[in-house]
Amino acid sequence: MSKQHHHALSFAGLIITVGIIFGDIGTSPLYVLKAITNADPIRDAHGHLIERGKLITDQLIMGALSCIFWTLTLQTTIKYVIITLRADNKGEGGIFSLYTLVRRKKKWLVIPAMIGGAALLADGIITPPISVSSAIEGLAYIPSMKHIPITPIVMAIIVLIFVIQQFGTKFIGRAFGPVMMIWFLMLGLVGILSLSADPSILKALNPYYAYDLLTHYPKGFWLLGAVFLCTTGAEALYSDLGHCGKENIRVSWIFVKSMLIINYFGQGAYLLSKHSDQYIFEENPFYMIVPEWFKLPAIIIATAAAIVASQALISGSFTLINEAIRLNLWPRVKVNFPSDIKGQLYIPSINWFLMFGCLGVVWVFRKSENMEAAYGLSIVLAMISTSVLLIFYMAKKHWNPIFRYLMITIFLFIEGGFAVAQVEKFPDGGYITLMIASLLIAVMYIIFKSKIIRNSIIDFVKVKSYLPILQKLSIDDQIPTYATHLVYLTSAERIDEVESKVFYSILEQQPKRAERYWFVHVITTDEPYTKEYKVTKHDENDLIRIDFKLGFRIQPKLDTMFKQVVEELVQNKEIEIRSRYACEYHHSDHIGDFKFIVIRKFLSNDNELPWFHKLIMNAYFFIKSRSLSEKNEFGLDPSSYVEENFPYVLSKAAPINLKRSE
Repeated sequence: MSKQHHHALSFAGLIITVGIIFGDIGTSPLYVLKAITNADPIRDAHGHLIERGKLITDQLIMGALSCIFWTLTLQTTIKYVIITLRADNKGEGGIFSLYTLVRRKKKWLVIPAMIGGAALLADGIITPPISVSSAIEGLAYIPSMKHIPITPIVMAIIVLIFVIQQFGTKFIGRAFGPVMMIWFLMLGLVGILSLSADPSILKALNPYYAYDLLTHYPKGFWLLGAVFLCTTGAEALYSDLGHCGKENIRVSWIFVKSMLIINYFGQGAYLLSKHSDQYIFEENPFYMIVPEWFKLPAIIIATAAAIVASQALISGSFTLINEAIRLNLWPRVKVNFPSDIKGQLYIPSINWFLMFGCLGVVWVFRKSENMEAAYGLSIVLAMISTSVLLIFYMAKKHWNPIFRYLMITIFLFIEGGFAVAQVEKFPDGGYITLMIASLLIAVMYIIFKSKIIRNSIIDFVKVKSYLPILQKLSIDDQIPTYATHLVYLTSAERIDEVESKVFYSILEQQPKRAERYWFVHVITTDEPYTKEYKVTKHDENDLIRIDFKLGFRIQPKLDTMFKQVVEELVQNKEIEIRSRYACEYHHSDHIGDFKFIVIRKFLSNDNELPWFHKLIMNAYFFIKSRSLSEKNEFGLDPSSYVEENFPYVLSKAAPINLKRSE
């Protein structure tokens, strides 16, 4: 994959799309019907789980297949592939991209954005274990390998997947498309072989069978928790829109959905023909329909597909966090670019967080059927969040009111049903992903709310009123020169203002004399790849401001960007950058030194805050102390970087009533 996006509809674009977009949803045949047919837990007298099983009946299998088909049709095809993919932000997708399109409508929309983003990250801890485990567990169907321990193999594969992230996935990324094409073709082939024995099972396309299962089958409604697993990759599909483009996704989905449906129905046909009115216990229908001679190759292909699915979800998590940072919904963390592939990121803190989370899931649950209880509960929250944001996107685009209310009602009704059905999973493992999602939501809320509190007390002053004293300071040779060019980062949105603490830093205590003062402001735009700047001269020689407009997917490298802008100003003869003070030691092209001043805030003891604000701010500074420094965040050269501490006084404490003694 090269730097360019494969957005144009093409054969190469379709292959790449199959490899990048459909890994998560594509590996679902490994465990969906298995989860449905092993849904009933069988426990001993002490309540410990012995095994899982279910009686195979026409009503169960036909109803399950009908539910799967209509879930993929209504939820994945109509909601995501047809409707949600329209909500692209300059070609980029995902819940944060959708949020940026509608956030000016209602301020509270940040809440569903947080919930959806956190839920997707929590999903990243379950998808690799359940996909890899389901694939490797196929060894149990090969007599000579059935006693090989599964857990160590799964954990080793997961460690390998996460360790290679830091080196980039350019090499293995080239294999994603071919691997997933082989996987989907295998799904279709073994599905057709099984389906040909009993084509009458195609009657399950009739939605009546789904209705019959949910209303008349004992505890049929609760099977939706297992059915939902067939569409868990739909949200990731939307998140990866920017990698391939909507046309490639829509066309390739026709092929992918066909292969998935054929395989699901093939599994169903096998169960009804071979095990009708029989119990099956902890059996995987996927491997049951694979011919004996092909089982080992099928396991290898399934494992490769599970690795691709895991890789896609990990990459999506990196992109999600990078967007959250730009939208001020996540603390600043280190972001690396390990290869020249456009959009490929590596975030060490998230990588190791996901890895240890995945290993913990494997260690606790051991088998994929146990993991199914923890899978899906968080994703349904992400889907509901997307539906809420879609309401406002449709309104913004002036879609027909009848159509948009009908669609949203259908989506929320389906997702609400899935959410209720997932509640049954809560005590068996669903609480794990919900706890992880809740923790992530709390972090996002703390970062978001703390900025609101901080912005409410920032004191801005007019730059113009300080120009005379800066001009005087600049030429006062009684004061030693601090730097030739002094650069301050400012959050002031108005070009004629700056924080009062900036002038406090320059003028109070020991004045900082410089030949020229610069204010630099960074604006994160709703567009993903904006790279613009604007120059404002408050004074021709003494004070200049630069405003950078950077897209939310652009890594700010202020040191490089700032010096590049200065060079352009010099080349255009807009400024004279050489020192105004002659020195025999300076070369003719000497432009002096640059010193970046970053003012790092801390919470002053001189505060009396409401308990909730105090809790938020203490949590914020705790998180900030463990996150990326401004030096690394903005790519500043350590040799030209100075950090100053400045107290935050949010609510000044009342004077202490002191009594003077005689």
